[in-house]
Amino acid sequence: MATDKNQETEATTETSRRDFLKLGATSGAAIAAGAALGANTAKADDFNPFQFEQSSPLGNRALRAAEIKIRAANQQFAETLRLPTQFDNNDERRYADENYYANYSKCLPCNTFGEVDPISYRQLQRAMRTGAEADFQAIVLDSSSDRGLVSPQAAFKYELSGLDNHATRINASHTFRSPDIAGEMAEVYWQAVTRDVPFIDYDTDELTNAAVADLNSFTVTPGSFNNGATTTANLFRGETAGDLVGPYVSQLLLKDFSYGSVDVVQRYQKGVEGVNFMVDEANWLNVQKGATPNETLEFDPIKRYIYNARSMAEYVHRDLTFSAYIQAALVMMSYGPDAIEQNFPYLSGGNQEAFATFGAPYILDLVARAGNLALTGAWFHKWRVNRFLRPEAYAGRVNFMMKGQRTYELHTDILESDVVSRLMSANGTALCPQAFTEGSPTHPSFPAGHACYSGACATVLKALFNESFVIPNPVQANNTGESLLAYTGSDNLTLGGEINKLANNIALGRDGAGVHYRQDGVQGLLVGEQQAITLLRDSSVLVNEDQFGGFTLTKFDGTRILIQNGQVIAL
Repeated sequence: MATDKNQETEATTETSRRDFLKLGATSGAAIAAGAALGANTAKADDFNPFQFEQSSPLGNRALRAAEIKIRAANQQFAETLRLPTQFDNNDERRYADENYYANYSKCLPCNTFGEVDPISYRQLQRAMRTGAEADFQAIVLDSSSDRGLVSPQAAFKYELSGLDNHATRINASHTFRSPDIAGEMAEVYWQAVTRDVPFIDYDTDELTNAAVADLNSFTVTPGSFNNGATTTANLFRGETAGDLVGPYVSQLLLKDFSYGSVDVVQRYQKGVEGVNFMVDEANWLNVQKGATPNETLEFDPIKRYIYNARSMAEYVHRDLTFSAYIQAALVMMSYGPDAIEQNFPYLSGGNQEAFATFGAPYILDLVARAGNLALTGAWFHKWRVNRFLRPEAYAGRVNFMMKGQRTYELHTDILESDVVSRLMSANGTALCPQAFTEGSPTHPSFPAGHACYSGACATVLKALFNESFVIPNPVQANNTGESLLAYTGSDNLTLGGEINKLANNIALGRDGAGVHYRQDGVQGLLVGEQQAITLLRDSSVLVNEDQFGGFTLTKFDGTRILIQNGQVIAL
C-alpha cells in the first residue's frame, strides 16, 4: 500500500518534535546512533539532526544550540536576581493630590493649565501595573486628542537575545522640585533661544555667551564639565570621552558615504530660521491635549549640513531609529581594515574573507538589532518607572506660576533665570519654543528613546571598529551649513571619540528641539549600553572562528572591557 507523502512528512516532523523535547535524556543515544551511521559518509546535501556532529563539543548540533541559549538565559537570570531595586523619584506619590502635575499626561483629559484629570491618570497607572489589555483599553484620552499614547505595552516586551528591559538600571529621574531639573530646564530654554546660532560661532555669539552666564548662576549647572562650570567650548555638549574634542558635530554626521550603489552627501532639510512653535497658551494647550497642531512647519528650500541646533533638531525629528549608526558604519567601513576591530579574523588576508561573520552583513545586523533592543529598555523606564513630564509641560508650570495663576513646587533658580525673563519679554509667556509643531512625542520624557538606542548602537560600533583609528581629513560645517571646512585643530579625532560624539549629538539633539532634558540623554545612553553589552556577550559565543579575539570597547564611563566566550572582562 502506497504511503501518502504528506502523511509521511507529518509523521516524521511529529517524531522529530517529540525526540527534541526528550533531547536532554536521549542525546547520548541519538549521538551514538549518528556515529553508527558513520559521520564521514554523510553527503554534502544530507544532514540528519541526530547524526554525530564533529563541529559541536556535545556531538549534536541541536543539543549544542539549545545549550547555548539555556546557558545565556541562566546567566542572565542569576545576574537579574542580584540587581538592586530600580527606584523612581517619588513625584507621582508626592503630587497625587495635586493633579499629578510633575508627571507625563499628554493626550489625557486636562484642565486649562494642562493638569491631568486624576481619574484618567489612575487608569494609566493601573494599566502599567497589570499589563492587561482591558486596562490599556480603559485609558480615556482627551476628547480632542487625535494622537494615541505611543506603544506603552512595549514596556512589557520580552527579548530572546540581549538584556531584558526590566534588568537595566539607571538613576531615578530628578525630582520636579530639584535644582538639578531647574538647571536642565534652563538649558533646554537656552537651546531653544540659540536654535539658529551656528555651532562654529558659539564662542563669539551674544546669545550663547548669555546662556553660559545664566547657566553658571544656577545651583546645579547642567553637565559635569570643569567642576560644574559651563563655557562656550562645552555648551550643550555631551559628557563622554570625545565630546569636547573637535567640532560640535560628529564626523560621522558630516562625511559622505555610499549606501549600496547610491552615494550620499549628508545635507538635510531643516525648518525655516526664526520660526518656533507653541509659544502661546492656546496652541500649547491644544498640543497638550493631543489635538492636531494649528501651526505648520515650513522648510528651508536649501538642504544643508548639520550646522546649528535647528538643523540637528530636524535630523533627529525624522531619523529612523538606528539610521545614523548604519550610516556611521558605512562611513567607517570605507576607511578599510585598519578601522575594523583588530581582534577580528581575516584582517591579514589568508584563504578566507569576512562576510556573514565579521563582514558588512554581520556589522550592520548587530547595529540594527541593538537599536530596537534598546527601545524596550527606554519604554520600561518611561512607562513603568518614571512617567516624567516633558519640558513643554514643565515650561507650562513655569509660565502659569510666573503669571501668578498657579502655585507649584518649582525651584527658585528657574523662576529667577535670565532665559525665562527674556522669553516673557519676547513672547508674553514662559512657554518653551518648540522646533516641532506637535511638540514632544506622546510618551514620557525619561529616559530618551533616541538616547537609549544611541547608547546601544554606539556601544556595538565601538566593539566592531577600532576606536583608536584617526579619522582622515576632518571637517566642520561653515556658519550657513552650505559647505564643509577643513578642521585644522591640533586634536586627533578618533573613531571612538566620534562615535561617542555621535551618540550625544543624537541624544542631546532632541533637547535642542525642546522635547527632552539632559538627564534623559545621559541616563538613556547607559540603558542602551547595558543592553548592547549583553547582546555582544550573547553574540561572542555564536561564531566558529577560533581566531576571534573577542570584542573590546570603551564604555561611556571610560572603562575598557573585553567581551569573549560569553564573559565580560575588565581590562
